[in-house]
Amino acid sequence: MASTIGNGRSRIRAGIVLIGATMVFAAVPAVPAQSGGNSNQGQPPKGQQQDIPDAPSTVQPPAPKPSLPAPPPDQAKPQPPAQAAPAPDASQATGEEKQPQRPMPPVETVPAGTVPRNQINPAEDLYKISVSANFVQIPVMVKDSSGRRVDGLLPRDFTVLENGKKQTLTYFTSDPFLLSVAVLLDTGMPDVAVQKVNETYSALVGAFSPYDEVGVYTYSSTVSQVADFTTRSDKVTAILNQMKLVRGHNNGPPILDNPLSMGPTVNGVPVGGPNTQPVNTPPKEAHVLNDAILQAALDLSKRDRARRKVIFVISDGRELGSQASYRDVLKVLESRNIQVKAVVVDSGALPIYRQIEKFRIKGQGYSDILDKYSFATGGGRVLKELTRNSMEDAYAQITSEARNQYTLGYVPKASGGSSAFRDIEVLVDKKDLKISAKTGYYPSPPAR
Repeated sequence: MASTIGNGRSRIRAGIVLIGATMVFAAVPAVPAQSGGNSNQGQPPKGQQQDIPDAPSTVQPPAPKPSLPAPPPDQAKPQPPAQAAPAPDASQATGEEKQPQRPMPPVETVPAGTVPRNQINPAEDLYKISVSANFVQIPVMVKDSSGRRVDGLLPRDFTVLENGKKQTLTYFTSDPFLLSVAVLLDTGMPDVAVQKVNETYSALVGAFSPYDEVGVYTYSSTVSQVADFTTRSDKVTAILNQMKLVRGHNNGPPILDNPLSMGPTVNGVPVGGPNTQPVNTPPKEAHVLNDAILQAALDLSKRDRARRKVIFVISDGRELGSQASYRDVLKVLESRNIQVKAVVVDSGALPIYRQIEKFRIKGQGYSDILDKYSFATGGGRVLKELTRNSMEDAYAQITSEARNQYTLGYVPKASGGSSAFRDIEVLVDKKDLKISAKTGYYPSPPAR
């Protein structure tokens, strides 16, 4: 009996243990097995969709969520491939700040008029020609005893004297130059002479090359620029065609005894009494040749320095009533390297007039002033022509000589900053040759 009781107690203890173990197992939640070969680890059960965006990609941006249900497969349109997004800035991705830029070097200034050699733009040298302020340029025309131009001379054939001292030539050329020409037309001549000049305008335009620039001026009692400097021959032709409408003055003394010359009258009796004589004052005549040359010289001085500058006068040569004097105008011409060339027509071309012009008549002005301008500036002698054909030939001769001169150059020795006039004499080591060159120049003022 004792053994039966013992066995019953053992069964009761085993049942209690079994019931307790069952209750503990039921209270512990199921833990999924952690195995490296299971690919569905961490995925939600089927039928449940998590709204978690994908991680950003540097290759392809995330596709936007569709707001409408997707169309059937047969109606779906192919979408263009997405473009790769630009890579983000490394400094922004890492959160680091950008390194500050290197500071600019300090700017150093140099005295006015000087530039350090290491700061000169080498490309500028291709388009600029440096010329010394004291460089003297001398156009020279050489002719033989028959008046024909002499070509083929060399630098050793020339000698240049300045104030009697020989100079060393640093520049020599016989190449033709481009011209800047100011044409001065005298409209104060008699109408017959003005109309004869009008008939030669086509030959005047044809005397210039397509690369020469020409400006047109007129003068009588005043000076007017009727055409600015241009290389277009059609514009010059159009201006000269308009000039054909300009009339000169009539010959003969003014008529003083005519009905229109009487003053006011009362019952046929002049006001002031029967003994009152009418006073008739003819208009004052003027030929402002000096003023015209001065205006043309000032305008030419603003043109390109690489061109040869010429004032081309077509006139009877009279000067009367100018405000500028011959000496002042000549100084401007000599200091700016401008030549004066001229064709004298009408009465100024008559052989007997050449003798009369040597004697100046008071109140009649000067008649030989163009010869003085031409000789002093190296333009040679003035051509005096009467016929139309001779005038047209003179136009071609003047422009050809101006373009095809020898050009000599030198740098004079320092003279202590003096701006006094310096004489020039050009000699040629050949016999029986005539030389036309300017007689001197005014040096440029010293730089301050």
